[in-house]
Amino acid sequence: MFWQLVLRHGKRLLLGVFVFAWLPLLAGEFWDLPPAPPPEEFGNLLINRTASKSAVKPAVFSHWLHRRKFSCRICHSELEFNMKVNTTEITEAANQSGQFCGTSGCHDGKVAFGHTIDACDKCHNGNVSVGNARFAELAKLPTAGFGNRIDWGKALNKGLTVPARHLAIKPVNEMAFKDILVLESEWAGTPPAVFPHRPHTWLLDCSNCHPDIFNIKKKTTLHFSMTANLQGEFCGVCHTNVAFPMADCKRCHPAMEN
Repeated sequence: MFWQLVLRHGKRLLLGVFVFAWLPLLAGEFWDLPPAPPPEEFGNLLINRTASKSAVKPAVFSHWLHRRKFSCRICHSELEFNMKVNTTEITEAANQSGQFCGTSGCHDGKVAFGHTIDACDKCHNGNVSVGNARFAELAKLPTAGFGNRIDWGKALNKGLTVPARHLAIKPVNEMAFKDILVLESEWAGTPPAVFPHRPHTWLLDCSNCHPDIFNIKKKTTLHFSMTANLQGEFCGVCHTNVAFPMADCKRCHPAMEN
């Protein structure tokens, strides 16, 4: 019976084996993966909503420089920065009044440099490579193969980084949720994606993802696909140029062969 099936469906079986074995290797060719910047520039973003229009150089923000000391929720929940760059109506006047970057505990002139004339070019330099010399400070953190080449999850679990979870507004008590979600792939030969809530809820508020990015109910989020992720939607809001990138297939699809 077995060999009859092989003879009858041999081509399909061989094709399935070929696709499963080679899909990870072809991912970079099949998917339109964004180019990888140098590790020390991954996560460095230019904030240029109004700067150039005002004849001011864009401000550069380094995620790796901040994430060692602050959790994502501090900026993206407590300080009300949107998850997508250049969509927050931040102004220098707001900073100087103690909002956004200028809030107490951040760039207030005490914890970090303040909003003074002599400090302008520390942010407003238009250069994503500014601060790269400090990347060597991360040399002792666990390594990874993509993004900053740092495994931030392991660094957090081992206590090598201890980012603050709040400045003035403590996280609310978590609602009950299923920690591990297994998402079946719609592509033949591609193993399921596995999503762990716990590493995300330590750094983020539930409201950072739900309901604006993901519907709160499993399997009710429409148009969730790899293509959409790569276009900066769903997981791609973070996992394109801040958290580990989509090229790191095995991080989400653990059963995928290297």
